Amino acid sequence: MGQGEASEDGSGAIFLVVAAGRGARAGDGGPKQYRELAGRQVLTRTLESLLKVAPQARARVVIHADDLDLFRAAIAPLTDELREKIDPPVFGGATRQDSVCNGLEALAAAGAPEDTPVLIHDAARPFVGPGLIFRALAAAREKGAAIPGTPVTDTIKQVAEDARIVGTPDRATLRAAQTPQAFRLGLILASHRAVREDGCRELTDDAAVAEWAGHCVFVFDGESDNIKLTTGEDFLRAEAKLLNNLPDVRTGQGFDVHAFGEGDHVWLGGVKVAHTQGLVGHSDADVLLHAITDAVLGAIAEGDIGAHFPPSDPQWRGAPSELFLRHAVGLVAAKGGRVAHIDATLICEKPKVGPHRDAIRAKIASIMQLPLDRVAVKATTSERLGFTGRQEGMAALAMATVRLP
Repeated sequence: MGQGEASEDGSGAIFLVVAAGRGARAGDGGPKQYRELAGRQVLTRTLESLLKVAPQARARVVIHADDLDLFRAAIAPLTDELREKIDPPVFGGATRQDSVCNGLEALAAAGAPEDTPVLIHDAARPFVGPGLIFRALAAAREKGAAIPGTPVTDTIKQVAEDARIVGTPDRATLRAAQTPQAFRLGLILASHRAVREDGCRELTDDAAVAEWAGHCVFVFDGESDNIKLTTGEDFLRAEAKLLNNLPDVRTGQGFDVHAFGEGDHVWLGGVKVAHTQGLVGHSDADVLLHAITDAVLGAIAEGDIGAHFPPSDPQWRGAPSELFLRHAVGLVAAKGGRVAHIDATLICEKPKVGPHRDAIRAKIASIMQLPLDRVAVKATTSERLGFTGRQEGMAALAMATVRLP
């Protein structure tokens, strides 16, 4: 196998993911590639789809110069193994064509051989399937220039400026182009350089760039599910599609208690709150995160927090409780599911939770990678009754809603 040759596991191949656009047609909410889609950013889903299928491939993302922080946030939820396969991002240009050319130039500058299979993919296509990726890898190796296409089912009319129909092409000869578009690096880079030097008008995809440069481009089978998210309606349909794939809705409950002891603060939902006492516990005694963790574990029938992090184990002494909650959320993800909602209640006389509620919700949302509106935190007293009423400690109740395949 040559240095740039791809195999079924993606060895030697590079995914060039184009994520520099502004996505204005998708409406308000920022660039579409960084928007939430069923709890995860679009770019996160796209990179995961590509790299899980081809574990020996690498990825390079072309981003807007203003989006570096957004890019870092998008790759943060990926596993360490997947993040290690993503090379530093490249800044795009004024057009998609410029952005792809910048990305290809970066690959060449990094020493990628001319026969390297490069799969150029839109960041806004998160539903790319394994079969399509394998076909693209094979096409890059065998053809040098090939793209996925799906049959056109509607009759297509060619119209003049005055809306007159001037032609009806045979739809049997037509294909709707998708990505990833597959090329050998040397071929597509030379084509982009030629178009840039010529000052040619903006071409609609990389196949058109290769065609303009005189190369024969082939078509292989695309997939109807490999949609591009363009409008707000596309996002609504995509969200519904993902939720339909997670029909098993479960609810878990959690309850935790910690006594007050010496100290000058308590940890509540990962937030340090000043108080005249501390909470006693083997870890940081974050009663709220402990209850939420047990609720998540309960929803997937995976025991309780003590089973995963025994109090007898000295390595958890003083540990931040967000480690426990991240672990529980990771178990849900490992089952192919997602946490849909958290509803938690703190029971105490003091400290007052209200002034810290927004910070606590934001911290929990960050730990669990959830939108803020999917995290509810309330507080109540016990009307001076019981141990909480006597200010001997704090309690927390939590409910977690989880969706699984």
